[in-house]
Amino acid sequence: MSDKVTESCVEFERLVSAQCESLIQMIHERREFLIDTIRMDRETKLRTLKEQQINCTGKLQQTTGLIQFCIEALKENDNAAFLQVGSMLINRVANTDMTWHQEVTNAAPRVSPIVDLTLDDSHVIRAIDNLNFVQMKPAKEGEERIPAVPLAPQIIPKDCSAENNSVTVAWQAPNHSFVQGYVLELDDGSGGEFREVYCGKETICTVDGLHFNSMYNARVKAYNTSGEGEYSELIGLQTAEVAWFTFDPTLSGELCSGLTFSNDNRTVSADGWEHCVVLGSVGFSRGVHYWEFTIEKYSADTDPAFGIARIDVSRDKMLGKDDKGFAMYIDRQRSWFQHNSIHERRVEGGISTGSTVGVLLDLERHTLHFIVNEMPQGSVAFRDLYGVFYPAVSLNRDVTVTLHTGLDAPHMDYH
Repeated sequence: MSDKVTESCVEFERLVSAQCESLIQMIHERREFLIDTIRMDRETKLRTLKEQQINCTGKLQQTTGLIQFCIEALKENDNAAFLQVGSMLINRVANTDMTWHQEVTNAAPRVSPIVDLTLDDSHVIRAIDNLNFVQMKPAKEGEERIPAVPLAPQIIPKDCSAENNSVTVAWQAPNHSFVQGYVLELDDGSGGEFREVYCGKETICTVDGLHFNSMYNARVKAYNTSGEGEYSELIGLQTAEVAWFTFDPTLSGELCSGLTFSNDNRTVSADGWEHCVVLGSVGFSRGVHYWEFTIEKYSADTDPAFGIARIDVSRDKMLGKDDKGFAMYIDRQRSWFQHNSIHERRVEGGISTGSTVGVLLDLERHTLHFIVNEMPQGSVAFRDLYGVFYPAVSLNRDVTVTLHTGLDAPHMDYH
Protein backbone atom coordinates (compact mmCIF):
# COMPACT_ATOMS: atom_id res chain seq x y z
CA MET A 1 0.00 0.00 0.00
CA SER A 2 2.83 2.42 0.82
CA ASP A 3 4.33 1.78 -2.61
CA LYS A 4 0.98 2.67 -4.23
CA VAL A 5 0.78 5.89 -2.18
CA THR A 6 4.29 6.86 -3.26
CA GLU A 7 3.59 5.98 -6.88
CA SER A 8 0.32 7.94 -6.85
CA CYS A 9 1.98 11.03 -5.36
CA VAL A 10 4.85 10.92 -7.84
CA GLU A 11 2.41 10.65 -10.75
CA PHE A 12 0.32 13.49 -9.38
CA GLU A 13 3.43 15.67 -8.99
CA ARG A 14 4.23 15.01 -12.63
CA LEU A 15 0.71 16.00 -13.72
CA VAL A 16 0.76 19.20 -11.66
CA SER A 17 4.20 20.12 -13.01
CA ALA A 18 2.98 19.53 -16.58
CA GLN A 19 -0.13 21.68 -15.99
CA CYS A 20 1.99 24.51 -14.57
CA GLU A 21 4.39 24.31 -17.53
CA SER A 22 1.39 24.50 -19.85
CA LEU A 23 0.15 27.62 -18.06
CA ILE A 24 3.60 29.20 -18.30
CA GLN A 25 3.65 28.47 -22.04
CA MET A 26 0.26 30.15 -22.41
CA ILE A 27 1.63 33.21 -20.58
CA HIS A 28 4.60 33.33 -22.99
CA GLU A 29 2.27 33.12 -26.00
CA ARG A 30 0.07 35.87 -24.58
CA ARG A 31 3.13 38.02 -23.95
CA GLU A 32 4.09 37.77 -27.64
CA PHE A 33 0.56 38.81 -28.63
CA LEU A 34 0.67 41.83 -26.30
CA ILE A 35 4.08 42.91 -27.57
CA ASP A 36 2.83 42.65 -31.17
CA THR A 37 -0.11 44.87 -30.20
CA ILE A 38 2.26 47.51 -28.81
CA ARG A 39 4.32 47.41 -32.00
CA MET A 40 1.24 47.78 -34.16
CA ASP A 41 0.18 50.78 -32.08
CA ARG A 42 3.64 52.28 -32.55
CA GLU A 43 3.49 51.80 -36.34
CA THR A 44 0.05 53.39 -36.50
CA LYS A 45 1.23 56.44 -34.56
CA LEU A 46 4.38 56.82 -36.65
CA ARG A 47 2.33 56.58 -39.85
CA THR A 48 -0.05 59.27 -38.58
CA LEU A 49 2.84 61.55 -37.59
CA LYS A 50 4.44 61.07 -41.01
CA GLU A 51 1.19 62.08 -42.73
CA GLN A 52 1.03 65.18 -40.56
CA GLN A 53 4.66 66.01 -41.36
CA ILE A 54 3.97 65.65 -45.11
CA ASN A 55 0.97 67.96 -44.76
CA CYS A 56 3.07 70.58 -42.90
CA THR A 57 5.84 70.30 -45.52
CA GLY A 58 3.29 70.94 -48.27
CA LYS A 59 1.98 74.02 -46.45
CA LEU A 60 5.56 75.27 -46.02
CA GLN A 61 6.28 74.83 -49.73
CA GLN A 62 3.09 76.70 -50.66
CA THR A 63 3.98 79.54 -48.30
CA THR A 64 7.56 79.71 -49.61
CA GLY A 65 6.25 79.91 -53.16
CA LEU A 66 3.90 82.76 -52.20
CA ILE A 67 6.78 84.67 -50.56
CA GLN A 68 8.94 84.29 -53.65
CA PHE A 69 6.06 85.50 -55.86
CA CYS A 70 5.58 88.55 -53.62
CA ILE A 71 9.32 89.35 -53.83
CA GLU A 72 9.17 89.24 -57.63
CA ALA A 73 6.03 91.42 -57.59
CA LEU A 74 7.84 94.04 -55.51
CA LYS A 75 10.53 94.23 -58.22
CA GLU A 76 7.89 95.19 -60.81
CA ASN A 77 8.72 98.61 -62.37
CA ASP A 78 5.30 99.04 -63.97
CA ASN A 79 3.21 100.84 -61.35
CA ALA A 80 -0.08 100.04 -63.07
CA ALA A 81 0.71 96.32 -63.16
CA PHE A 82 1.72 96.35 -59.49
CA LEU A 83 -1.51 98.05 -58.49
CA GLN A 84 -3.48 95.37 -60.33
CA VAL A 85 -1.94 92.52 -58.32
CA GLY A 86 -1.21 94.35 -55.05
CA SER A 87 -4.64 93.96 -53.40
CA MET A 88 -4.83 90.34 -54.49
CA LEU A 89 -1.43 89.60 -52.93
CA ILE A 90 -2.41 91.31 -49.68
CA ASN A 91 -5.52 89.11 -49.38
CA ARG A 92 -3.58 85.95 -50.23
CA VAL A 93 -0.89 86.75 -47.66
CA ALA A 94 -3.52 87.48 -45.00
CA ASN A 95 -5.37 84.22 -45.70
CA THR A 96 -2.13 82.24 -45.78
CA ASP A 97 -1.05 83.76 -42.47
CA MET A 98 -4.34 82.80 -40.85
CA THR A 99 -4.37 79.23 -42.18
CA TRP A 100 -0.67 78.82 -41.27
CA HIS A 101 -1.40 79.59 -37.62
CA GLN A 102 -4.47 77.33 -37.64
CA GLU A 103 -2.99 74.33 -39.43
CA VAL A 104 0.72 74.51 -38.55
CA THR A 105 1.66 76.81 -35.66
CA ASN A 106 -1.27 75.89 -33.40
CA ALA A 107 -1.76 72.37 -34.69
CA ALA A 108 -1.18 69.76 -31.99
CA PRO A 109 0.22 66.35 -32.89
CA ARG A 110 -2.59 64.05 -33.97
CA VAL A 111 -1.28 61.28 -31.71
CA SER A 112 0.16 61.22 -28.22
CA PRO A 113 3.80 60.21 -27.77
CA ILE A 114 2.69 58.25 -24.71
CA VAL A 115 1.32 54.74 -25.19
CA ASP A 116 -2.40 55.01 -24.38
CA LEU A 117 -2.58 51.46 -23.11
CA THR A 118 -2.12 49.70 -19.79
CA LEU A 119 -1.86 46.03 -18.97
CA ASP A 120 -4.81 44.76 -16.94
CA ASP A 121 -3.30 41.84 -15.05
CA SER A 122 -5.60 41.96 -12.01
CA HIS A 123 -7.76 39.06 -13.22
CA VAL A 124 -4.70 36.91 -13.92
CA ILE A 125 -3.19 37.69 -10.53
CA ARG A 126 -6.48 36.84 -8.85
CA ALA A 127 -6.67 33.59 -10.83
CA ILE A 128 -3.12 32.69 -9.79
CA ASP A 129 -3.94 33.46 -6.17
CA ASN A 130 -6.97 31.17 -6.43
CA LEU A 131 -5.04 28.40 -8.16
CA ASN A 132 -5.41 25.47 -5.80
CA PHE A 133 -6.40 21.84 -5.53
CA VAL A 134 -10.01 20.65 -5.69
CA GLN A 135 -11.15 17.97 -3.30
CA MET A 136 -12.43 14.92 -5.17
CA LYS A 137 -14.79 12.24 -3.97
CA PRO A 138 -13.06 9.03 -2.85
CA ALA A 139 -13.17 6.47 -5.67
CA LYS A 140 -12.10 2.92 -6.13
CA GLU A 141 -9.52 2.00 -8.73
CA GLY A 142 -11.06 2.17 -12.17
CA GLU A 143 -14.00 4.35 -11.13
CA GLU A 144 -14.53 7.86 -12.51
CA ARG A 145 -13.34 10.54 -10.14
CA ILE A 146 -15.75 13.41 -9.64
CA PRO A 147 -15.45 16.58 -7.50
CA ALA A 148 -16.70 16.46 -3.93
CA VAL A 149 -19.57 18.66 -2.75
CA PRO A 150 -18.22 22.21 -2.13
CA LEU A 151 -17.36 23.38 1.35
CA ALA A 152 -19.18 26.35 2.87
CA PRO A 153 -18.26 29.80 1.44
CA GLN A 154 -16.95 32.44 3.81
CA ILE A 155 -18.83 35.74 4.22
CA ILE A 156 -16.57 38.82 3.96
CA PRO A 157 -18.02 41.22 6.58
CA LYS A 158 -15.95 44.27 5.54
CA ASP A 159 -17.41 44.08 2.02
CA CYS A 160 -21.02 43.68 3.19
CA SER A 161 -23.21 46.74 3.70
CA ALA A 162 -26.75 48.06 3.98
CA GLU A 163 -27.97 51.30 2.42
CA ASN A 164 -31.52 52.64 2.48
CA ASN A 165 -33.67 49.55 1.74
CA SER A 166 -30.98 47.45 0.02
CA VAL A 167 -28.21 45.17 1.29
CA THR A 168 -24.98 43.98 -0.31
CA VAL A 169 -23.50 40.61 0.60
CA ALA A 170 -20.01 39.48 -0.42
CA TRP A 171 -18.38 36.10 0.12
CA GLN A 172 -15.24 34.15 -0.66
CA ALA A 173 -15.04 30.88 -2.57
CA PRO A 174 -14.34 27.85 -0.36
CA ASN A 175 -10.84 26.42 -0.47
CA HIS A 176 -10.14 23.12 -2.22
CA SER A 177 -13.63 23.05 -3.75
CA PHE A 178 -14.89 22.90 -7.30
CA VAL A 179 -17.72 25.46 -7.47
CA GLN A 180 -20.15 25.97 -10.35
CA GLY A 181 -22.35 28.53 -8.62
CA TYR A 182 -23.74 30.01 -5.42
CA VAL A 183 -27.17 30.41 -3.83
CA LEU A 184 -27.76 33.49 -1.63
CA GLU A 185 -30.70 33.45 0.78
CA LEU A 186 -32.27 36.15 2.98
CA ASP A 187 -34.89 35.86 5.67
CA ASP A 188 -37.92 38.18 5.78
CA GLY A 189 -36.29 40.78 8.02
CA SER A 190 -38.23 39.55 11.06
CA GLY A 191 -36.44 36.29 11.76
CA GLY A 192 -38.75 34.27 9.49
CA GLU A 193 -38.01 31.69 6.82
CA PHE A 194 -35.20 32.10 4.33
CA ARG A 195 -35.85 32.58 0.62
CA GLU A 196 -33.53 32.46 -2.39
CA VAL A 197 -32.65 35.89 -3.78
CA TYR A 198 -29.70 35.05 -6.05
CA CYS A 199 -28.29 32.07 -7.92
CA GLY A 200 -25.18 32.43 -10.08
CA LYS A 201 -21.41 32.53 -10.30
CA GLU A 202 -20.73 35.97 -8.80
CA THR A 203 -19.37 36.33 -5.26
CA ILE A 204 -21.15 39.60 -4.47
CA CYS A 205 -24.83 40.52 -4.72
CA THR A 206 -26.97 43.58 -3.96
CA VAL A 207 -30.63 43.00 -3.09
CA ASP A 208 -33.00 45.97 -3.47
CA GLY A 209 -36.60 46.61 -2.49
CA LEU A 210 -36.37 45.36 1.10
CA HIS A 211 -38.29 46.63 4.10
CA PHE A 212 -36.96 49.63 5.99
CA ASN A 213 -35.90 49.42 9.63
CA SER A 214 -35.45 45.64 9.43
CA MET A 215 -32.63 43.26 10.35
CA TYR A 216 -32.01 40.79 7.51
CA ASN A 217 -30.01 37.62 7.99
CA ALA A 218 -28.10 36.34 4.96
CA ARG A 219 -26.43 33.04 4.17
CA VAL A 220 -24.85 31.51 1.08
CA LYS A 221 -23.97 28.03 -0.14
CA ALA A 222 -22.01 26.69 -3.10
CA TYR A 223 -22.97 23.92 -5.49
CA ASN A 224 -21.56 21.77 -8.29
CA THR A 225 -22.58 18.66 -10.21
CA SER A 226 -22.17 16.59 -7.07
CA GLY A 227 -24.68 18.61 -5.06
CA GLU A 228 -25.02 21.57 -2.70
CA GLY A 229 -22.60 22.31 0.11
CA GLU A 230 -23.15 23.57 3.63
CA TYR A 231 -24.41 27.10 4.35
CA SER A 232 -22.00 29.81 5.40
CA GLU A 233 -22.30 31.48 8.76
CA LEU A 234 -25.10 34.05 9.03
CA ILE A 235 -24.52 37.77 8.72
CA GLY A 236 -27.07 40.35 9.87
CA LEU A 237 -27.61 43.59 7.94
CA GLN A 238 -29.83 46.43 9.19
CA THR A 239 -31.72 48.54 6.64
CA ALA A 240 -32.23 52.26 7.22
CA GLU A 241 -34.62 53.30 9.96
CA VAL A 242 -36.23 55.99 7.80
CA ALA A 243 -36.67 56.04 4.04
CA TRP A 244 -34.60 58.24 1.73
CA PHE A 245 -35.97 58.47 -1.79
CA THR A 246 -36.63 60.81 -4.72
CA PHE A 247 -39.12 61.18 -7.54
CA ASP A 248 -38.67 58.50 -10.20
CA PRO A 249 -38.97 59.83 -13.79
CA THR A 250 -39.05 56.26 -15.16
CA LEU A 251 -41.92 55.12 -12.96
CA SER A 252 -43.80 58.30 -13.80
CA GLY A 253 -44.31 57.00 -17.35
CA GLU A 254 -44.25 58.53 -20.81
CA LEU A 255 -47.82 59.81 -20.99
CA CYS A 256 -47.01 63.05 -19.16
CA SER A 257 -44.45 64.95 -21.20
CA GLY A 258 -45.10 68.21 -19.34
CA LEU A 259 -43.07 67.21 -16.28
CA THR A 260 -39.64 68.67 -15.52
CA PHE A 261 -37.41 67.04 -12.91
CA SER A 262 -34.56 68.89 -11.18
CA ASN A 263 -32.59 69.06 -7.92
CA ASP A 264 -31.45 65.41 -8.29
CA ASN A 265 -35.08 64.36 -8.93
CA ARG A 266 -36.26 65.90 -5.65
CA THR A 267 -38.15 68.71 -7.40
CA VAL A 268 -40.78 68.37 -10.12
CA SER A 269 -42.70 70.94 -12.15
CA ALA A 270 -45.77 70.58 -14.37
CA ASP A 271 -46.67 73.00 -17.15
CA GLY A 272 -49.51 71.19 -18.91
CA TRP A 273 -53.25 71.41 -18.36
CA GLU A 274 -53.73 67.69 -17.76
CA HIS A 275 -52.86 66.13 -14.41
CA CYS A 276 -49.69 64.00 -14.35
CA VAL A 277 -48.96 61.47 -11.60
CA VAL A 278 -45.39 61.30 -10.31
CA LEU A 279 -44.24 58.32 -8.20
CA GLY A 280 -41.47 58.00 -5.64
CA SER A 281 -38.52 55.69 -6.20
CA VAL A 282 -39.39 53.21 -3.41
CA GLY A 283 -42.46 51.21 -2.47
CA PHE A 284 -43.60 50.47 1.09
CA SER A 285 -45.39 47.40 2.41
CA ARG A 286 -44.40 47.50 6.08
CA GLY A 287 -43.48 50.07 8.73
CA VAL A 288 -44.30 53.72 9.42
CA HIS A 289 -43.14 56.30 6.86
CA TYR A 290 -43.42 60.07 6.63
CA TRP A 291 -42.42 62.54 3.92
CA GLU A 292 -43.23 66.14 3.06
CA PHE A 293 -43.69 68.34 0.00
CA THR A 294 -42.83 72.04 -0.16
CA ILE A 295 -44.95 74.08 -2.57
CA GLU A 296 -42.30 76.01 -4.50
CA LYS A 297 -44.66 77.53 -7.06
CA TYR A 298 -48.44 77.77 -7.02
CA SER A 299 -50.01 80.55 -9.04
CA ALA A 300 -52.96 79.02 -10.91
CA ASP A 301 -56.39 78.00 -9.67
CA THR A 302 -55.64 74.26 -9.63
CA ASP A 303 -55.78 71.30 -7.24
CA PRO A 304 -52.53 69.38 -6.75
CA ALA A 305 -53.09 65.97 -5.17
CA PHE A 306 -50.80 64.25 -2.68
CA GLY A 307 -50.83 60.71 -1.34
CA ILE A 308 -49.89 57.15 -2.28
CA ALA A 309 -50.50 54.82 -5.20
CA ARG A 310 -49.99 51.29 -6.38
CA ILE A 311 -47.47 50.73 -9.14
CA ASP A 312 -50.15 50.40 -11.85
CA VAL A 313 -51.93 53.69 -11.06
CA SER A 314 -53.12 55.75 -14.03
CA ARG A 315 -50.40 58.29 -14.80
CA ASP A 316 -52.56 60.72 -16.84
CA LYS A 317 -55.33 61.39 -14.30
CA MET A 318 -55.55 63.22 -11.02
CA LEU A 319 -54.30 61.01 -8.19
CA GLY A 320 -57.28 59.25 -6.62
CA LYS A 321 -59.38 59.15 -9.79
CA ASP A 322 -58.88 55.38 -10.10
CA ASP A 323 -58.86 52.60 -7.49
CA LYS A 324 -55.06 52.50 -7.39
CA GLY A 325 -54.57 55.94 -5.82
CA PHE A 326 -55.34 57.37 -2.35
CA ALA A 327 -55.05 61.13 -2.26
CA MET A 328 -55.84 64.49 -0.76
CA TYR A 329 -56.38 67.19 -3.36
CA ILE A 330 -56.21 70.75 -2.14
CA ASP A 331 -56.57 74.34 -3.34
CA ARG A 332 -56.06 77.72 -1.68
CA GLN A 333 -58.95 77.30 0.79
CA ARG A 334 -59.89 73.65 1.38
CA SER A 335 -59.13 70.00 0.65
CA TRP A 336 -60.92 66.71 -0.03
CA PHE A 337 -59.90 63.06 0.28
CA GLN A 338 -60.28 61.05 -2.93
CA HIS A 339 -60.12 57.38 -3.93
CA ASN A 340 -61.66 55.70 -6.99
CA SER A 341 -63.20 59.06 -8.07
CA ILE A 342 -65.10 59.32 -4.77
CA HIS A 343 -64.17 62.51 -2.93
CA GLU A 344 -65.44 63.20 0.58
CA ARG A 345 -64.82 64.96 3.91
CA ARG A 346 -64.03 68.51 2.94
CA VAL A 347 -61.53 70.11 5.31
CA GLU A 348 -60.98 73.87 5.56
CA GLY A 349 -57.45 75.16 5.07
CA GLY A 350 -55.53 75.42 1.82
CA ILE A 351 -52.07 75.98 0.40
CA SER A 352 -50.02 78.73 -1.22
CA THR A 353 -46.43 79.16 -2.33
CA GLY A 354 -44.20 78.09 0.58
CA SER A 355 -46.74 75.75 2.19
CA THR A 356 -45.81 72.21 3.26
CA VAL A 357 -47.85 69.05 2.82
CA GLY A 358 -46.92 65.99 4.90
CA VAL A 359 -47.96 62.40 4.19
CA LEU A 360 -47.93 59.81 7.00
CA LEU A 361 -48.27 56.20 5.86
CA ASP A 362 -48.65 53.83 8.82
CA LEU A 363 -48.61 50.26 7.56
CA GLU A 364 -48.62 48.90 11.09
CA ARG A 365 -52.11 50.37 11.56
CA HIS A 366 -52.75 50.40 7.78
CA THR A 367 -53.79 54.07 7.75
CA LEU A 368 -52.96 57.28 5.87
CA HIS A 369 -52.82 60.81 7.38
CA PHE A 370 -52.19 64.24 5.85
CA ILE A 371 -50.59 67.27 7.48
CA VAL A 372 -50.72 70.79 6.01
CA ASN A 373 -48.42 73.47 7.36
CA GLU A 374 -47.60 71.27 10.39
CA MET A 375 -51.28 70.82 11.32
CA PRO A 376 -53.35 67.64 10.79
CA GLN A 377 -55.64 68.01 7.78
CA GLY A 378 -58.66 66.21 9.21
CA SER A 379 -58.60 62.81 10.92
CA VAL A 380 -57.51 59.50 9.41
CA ALA A 381 -57.91 59.86 5.64
CA PHE A 382 -57.86 56.17 4.66
CA ARG A 383 -57.87 52.85 6.51
CA ASP A 384 -57.35 49.16 5.65
CA LEU A 385 -54.34 49.78 3.43
CA TYR A 386 -52.63 46.49 2.54
CA GLY A 387 -50.04 45.76 -0.14
CA VAL A 388 -47.23 47.84 -1.69
CA PHE A 389 -47.69 51.60 -1.98
CA TYR A 390 -45.51 54.27 -3.62
CA PRO A 391 -45.37 57.95 -2.59
CA ALA A 392 -47.27 59.89 -5.25
CA VAL A 393 -48.36 63.37 -6.32
CA SER A 394 -50.32 64.66 -9.31
CA LEU A 395 -49.65 68.14 -10.70
CA ASN A 396 -50.67 70.42 -13.55
CA ARG A 397 -50.78 74.08 -14.62
CA ASP A 398 -47.43 75.46 -13.55
CA VAL A 399 -47.13 73.89 -10.09
CA THR A 400 -43.70 73.04 -8.63
CA VAL A 401 -43.09 70.93 -5.51
CA THR A 402 -39.97 69.66 -3.72
CA LEU A 403 -39.85 66.33 -1.91
CA HIS A 404 -38.28 65.95 1.57
CA THR A 405 -37.56 62.45 2.92
CA GLY A 406 -35.69 60.77 5.76
CA LEU A 407 -38.04 62.43 8.28
CA ASP A 408 -39.20 61.04 11.60
CA ALA A 409 -42.90 60.26 11.72
CA PRO A 410 -45.02 62.60 13.87
CA HIS A 411 -47.38 61.24 16.51
CA MET A 412 -51.00 61.30 15.37
CA ASP A 413 -54.48 60.74 16.78
CA TYR A 414 -55.79 57.55 15.14
CA HIS A 415 -59.42 57.96 16.21
